[in-house]
Formats: sequence, structure tokens, C-alpha cells
Amino acid sequence: MMQPETVNNDLRALFQEGRKALDEGGAGIINACREEAFTAFEKAGGIPCGTEEYRYTDLLPVFGREYAAVLKKEPLRPSDLNEAFSCSARDLSAWPVLTLNGHCCENSSGESLPDGVIVCSLREAALQYSDLLAKHYNRYTSPAEKESLVSLNTAFAQDGVFVYIPDGVVLERPLQLINFLRGARDLMAFQRNLVVLGKRAEARIVVCEHTLSDHYFLMNTVTEIRLEEGARADYYQVQNQHLGTALINSLFVSEQRDSFFESNTATLYGGLIRNNQYVRLEGAGGTCNLYGVYILDKSQHADTCTYVEHAAPNCTSYQHFKGVLDDASLANFSGCVRVAPHAQQTESFQANNNLLLTDTARINSKPQLIIDADDVKCSHGATVGQMDEEALFYLRSRGIGEAEARTMLMFGFTHDVVRRVKLEPLREEIDKLIEKRLRGELSKCHNCIMQCKK
Repeated sequence: MMQPETVNNDLRALFQEGRKALDEGGAGIINACREEAFTAFEKAGGIPCGTEEYRYTDLLPVFGREYAAVLKKEPLRPSDLNEAFSCSARDLSAWPVLTLNGHCCENSSGESLPDGVIVCSLREAALQYSDLLAKHYNRYTSPAEKESLVSLNTAFAQDGVFVYIPDGVVLERPLQLINFLRGARDLMAFQRNLVVLGKRAEARIVVCEHTLSDHYFLMNTVTEIRLEEGARADYYQVQNQHLGTALINSLFVSEQRDSFFESNTATLYGGLIRNNQYVRLEGAGGTCNLYGVYILDKSQHADTCTYVEHAAPNCTSYQHFKGVLDDASLANFSGCVRVAPHAQQTESFQANNNLLLTDTARINSKPQLIIDADDVKCSHGATVGQMDEEALFYLRSRGIGEAEARTMLMFGFTHDVVRRVKLEPLREEIDKLIEKRLRGELSKCHNCIMQCKK
């Protein structure tokens, strides 16, 4: 069995040997952060194995594969564009932005954005908007000792998507970021995104994850979001990749005074998925809402790790995550709310509810509160259970078949989270996908022509 030292040595060799290619694919501040980031990765012990944050997640089988690292941008093919417009989250009237293996490709809408709004590749931003990027890039991530894989991303990422919305601008239509993975062999890729909203700016962002070829993929994505005073952002993620895909997805949000951030993540398919969400409420009056639903079967593995830091008074946070687990699937939830001593009049709620359909499905749930202030309203809780037999009996007594009754109960269970999605076309599409998933009609990722890996 491969040891952590072997994986870390291989990554060190890849970083050293590929440094020239990494710098050619990146630019400016992106390249300037590499050396320090990889040093931090090694100082933190490399790949997290046996740490508290990864107690129930073994990353060695994922990192132990022989991947080819993506060190060069590939062009999109016409067939890829066809896939983009058959994306499961369609009919959004959105500005689409495509990425392939971590590199930003193009804005496919053919329409111009409002004056002052910037949507481009991260590499282009490093060249054309260097001062703006240097002000925000790698400023809001967690310390390496807490999440070494973020440092690994900083060391290897060459590109991604950069979004800047100036003060007072409200995007009437959502931005849709469609991330593709495609390769002629097993690939390891890195992507870095940065979103900055000026004072009182507003935006809705939809992120869709897809795989286009039947190979194993390891994707490490980091997204930083900065909300200035009074800014508002809705951030939706639809994860729909095949079982040979491992996704390490880390989101960092920095909120200033009276800002509002809401995310909703639908994990529909994938092999190993790790969703890290870190939010820091830095200004008084900020609001943060985190929602998510995960539907797992076979040997799927999904982690949800949230950390909300109340660093200012009069802020509110709300978290609600739900999961339905079948077969031998595994889910882990670790949610922490920390209230600083001066963050008085904080209100925070956190809940994780899970439905296990078999004796072999497992969930590890650990909601946490760390409160250093005395004028707060905070609560948290978790539930793990099976199908409600009384509710099932009630439906069957009304002439509904057992299979249909079970589907109805599971759908109602998950819809409590999905209903929070404010984009109606997206909400309806997620509902449809979840219903198909619960009926067993999605045995592979939606619209994928490949057979899923076992």
C-alpha cells in the first residue's frame, strides 16, 4: 500500500520538475505565491492523513493513482461546447463561462457584460489587472496547518476564473461557471477562482461540475470571494461527475459590514467529494446562509466541512445540510461556528439531518459551537435515522405504492433544502435530478454518455 511519504515525494518532484511549465501557464502574483505555498504544504505535513479534519476520509487511494498533471491549457472542441449547452442546469438566461481541466476558456454568451464588470481568466487578470489581483489573491484562505491542500492548490494552480463587480452594480442575470474535466488518460488538475464584489454590488453565481471522458480525475479547486460593505452574493453549486472523479472543493468567503452571502450545494454524483466552506464575518450586520444536499449510493463518499467565524457583532449565520445515503456510501459532516469575544448579539443556527436507507450506509456528523461571547443566540444539532414507517404507512393507506411512497418521503426530505434556491429554473432542475436520482433513473452522471466507474 502506498505511504504518505511516497505521495508527498512525488508531488515535490512534480513541483520541481514542472516549475517552468507552471510559471509559463500562470503569471504575476499567481507565480509569486508558488514557492511559499509549497513550502507551507510540506511544513504542514503534506497530504492530510490521520488528521482531525480528515479522520474519516482516506485520501491515499485517491492521491496514490498515477495521474498526468495538467500543466498546459487545452483548447475547447466544438463537442465540448455542445456539452456546455446540454448542461443539467440550463435555461438560466445566464452569462456562461467555461473552464477545461482548470483553465478558463471563454465567455460563450457572445454578449457584453455591464460597464466595469470584469469576467476573465485568472491568468489574464494577473496580466491586465495586476494591482486588483494582488490586493485580493490568496488573502482569504485558511492557514496551511488547517488545510494543506489549499497550499497545494496555490503552488500548482495556473488559471481559473476572475470576477470583479464594481460598487453599486447589480447583475440582473446570473453568471454560470461550467467546469469540464476531459483527458486521454487519468489527470490531476488545479483551478483557482477569485470573485470580488464592490460596495452594494449584487451577483448570482451558478457553478456546474461535469466530466467528459471515462478516466480518473483528481480536481483541487479553491475559490475566494470578497464581499465589500453591503454587497450580496448567491452562490449555487451542482456537482454531477462520474464515480472516477475526486473533487477537493474549497470555498473561502470574506464578508464586510452589512454584506449578505448565501450558498446552496447539490451533490448529485461523484466518487469522492470534499466540500470545504469557510466564511469570516468581518463587519457588523453581516449575514451568511449555507445550505446543501447530498444524494449518495454505491461506494460514493461526500464530505461537508464548514467553518463560520463571527468576528464582528450583530451578525447572523444559518446552516442546514441534508443527506440521503444508500448502499455502502459514506458521508461526513463537520460544522463549526466560532464566536469571537467581541462578537456580541450573534445569532447562529446549524443543523445536519441524514436519512440512511441501508445498514451499510454510514454518516459521521459533528456540529460544533465555540462561543467566547455572552450575548448570543446559538444552537446546533444533528439527526441520523431511517424512513419514517408511520408516514410510509399513511401514504400506503391512501393507495400509494410502497416504492412511490418512499420516493415521495425522500423527495420531501431533501426539498426542504432545495427550496432555498432562489433561481426558479435552477431549483426546478435540481428537483428533477434529485427525483430521478431517488427513483434510480440516474445510474450515471446526468447527460454523460460514458458508463460510470464502479
